[in-house]
Amino acid sequence: MPKFTLLLQHYGLLLVFANVLLEQMGLPIPAYPILIVAGALAMLGDFSWQACLLVSVAACLITDLSWHAAGKYFGKRILGLLCRISLSPDNCVSHTEDIFRRWGPKSLLVSKFIPGFNTIAPPLAGAMRTPRGRFLFFSVSGTLLWAGSGLAIGAIFHKSIDKVLDVLSTMGMTALVVIGSLLGLFMLYKYVERRRLMRSLYMARISVNQLRTLIDDGLDPVIVDARSKTAQALEAAIPGAILYGHDDHAATFASVPRDRDIIIYCSCPNEASAAAIARKLINHGFVKVRPLVGGLDAWNAWDVPEDGMVLTAVLPVQV
Repeated sequence: MPKFTLLLQHYGLLLVFANVLLEQMGLPIPAYPILIVAGALAMLGDFSWQACLLVSVAACLITDLSWHAAGKYFGKRILGLLCRISLSPDNCVSHTEDIFRRWGPKSLLVSKFIPGFNTIAPPLAGAMRTPRGRFLFFSVSGTLLWAGSGLAIGAIFHKSIDKVLDVLSTMGMTALVVIGSLLGLFMLYKYVERRRLMRSLYMARISVNQLRTLIDDGLDPVIVDARSKTAQALEAAIPGAILYGHDDHAATFASVPRDRDIIIYCSCPNEASAAAIARKLINHGFVKVRPLVGGLDAWNAWDVPEDGMVLTAVLPVQV
């Protein structure tokens, strides 16, 4: 039998375990296709689908428990780390945090079907102090649903998938090169998408030192908290900030003069969420809108020495 099919037959369970483990760690390596192929091979008698389901659950438990513990002990810092290593846009955490806030641990039942959310959900559960037993119940249930459906699809359409494998097997190393190239192109696309977003959000920023000066000079800038509701629940906002996304924020902006200083902050890398909302406000006629460099972390870290001299903020290089 050709080498490609032999590889799947002899190392199928190991490949499934490694693929699922890497995807759940956050790498952009889709595991669902290999589950479908594994389901087809199981129908052909090459290995047991029960064993395939078991190794999938084992891989997910390793990563899910690790991310849950990291979220519990490091809170929002681990979420920021995930955004930095992800190839998704930098405001990915903000978009997924509120999904978990709305549905709670029940969202783990479908999280693995949603790219990005499958990695964010376990540390979010830890940060939101979801009990481990409750977390495990929904995590294992979601894994069984996700992996089981992939195996079932492969089993149902195993004849069609078998034909595809036959074609790939006749290609030998060419098949591996083609698959590797497709994966590389996918990662390149995600990287270009991220860079394009960051370029579109480029605008003038304001440092914490400059914001403090505006406040001390009595200019009374409007401060806007652009974090998700989940992040707002995890850490207190800057005193007096408008909580963007809450029911009353639209009415508040309606009474703000268009030439007033508006400072927007978030807790994601490169102030992506803050810059995105700043663009929206600029499109609505506000002319002095700037994201806060470093966001809430920079505000909380700001300090004044005993001699009263104001520290100067160091601005990061913008994309």
